[in-house]
Amino acid sequence: MNSRLSGTVLQRLTRSGSACCRHQAGPRFGPCRGLTESGRGTMNVFNRDMKKRQKNWSASLQDRDQYDYLRDEVGSRVADRVYDIARTFPLALDVGGGKSHIAEHLSKDVVERLFLTDISEKTLIHQVLKPDGVFIGAMAGGETLYELRCSLQMAETEREGGFSPHVSPYTAVTDLGNLLGQAGFNMLTVDVDEVQVHYPGIMEVMMDLQGMGESNCAWNRRSLLHRDTLLAAAAIYKEMYGNEDGSVPATFDILYMIGWKPHESQAKPAQRGSATMSFGDLSKISQPTSTDRP
Repeated sequence: MNSRLSGTVLQRLTRSGSACCRHQAGPRFGPCRGLTESGRGTMNVFNRDMKKRQKNWSASLQDRDQYDYLRDEVGSRVADRVYDIARTFPLALDVGGGKSHIAEHLSKDVVERLFLTDISEKTLIHQVLKPDGVFIGAMAGGETLYELRCSLQMAETEREGGFSPHVSPYTAVTDLGNLLGQAGFNMLTVDVDEVQVHYPGIMEVMMDLQGMGESNCAWNRRSLLHRDTLLAAAAIYKEMYGNEDGSVPATFDILYMIGWKPHESQAKPAQRGSATMSFGDLSKISQPTSTDRP
């Protein structure tokens, strides 16, 4: 079975499988980069220079189109959410657009003009939106690649007496609302979709992640993975998660988010104390009055 062919078969499935190792492991190897430049105590988790090099390397591959199946599928599902909004947008910005995975699914009836960018300043997204503009995004969530994480952790613990993270940490769905709110958006919507791809084995999973430019770029990553550990992880992967046809699944937990820039025309919650009925009176609503009785 060729990973390039099997990787194009995307299935939406209900959550299943062992809950083993779905937590993030503490670092055992590599430096911790401490605080960001702001000095506010926020951990600088990712090496952005490393991620840029990974993306550039991925873009230089002659067969790079073969690694776009996941982004193409997510781009289609993001476009579906744009169509769900009964409005024509005169201008839209696709941040992290790559080669327009979303744009190819949109028409001018929905988005009249679309700009693509893959690099942005910290203020980009909210500051460039007009009042009542909408931000729609997608990102990998916390359950992504739990099969791979669990297999690597168990194998490394067995062979080396401890484990280090080999897969980048992901955002939990419970954090997205707070992140969007802190960025200044309101009328927030967050939902989760699950995409499962089937591969011949663990090597094909890791090769495709590298081809996507989505290898681990955390500061505390450990670059070396011993051959014995990798072989053990491959056996664990097939034993715990393998399908009857010999393939193994890789689950991608995709988080979708929608947030609107505030505008006076948007619906607002009623002011505190403006209610005309108390909760104590709710039980009387369904009770018939004397004039209602036959």
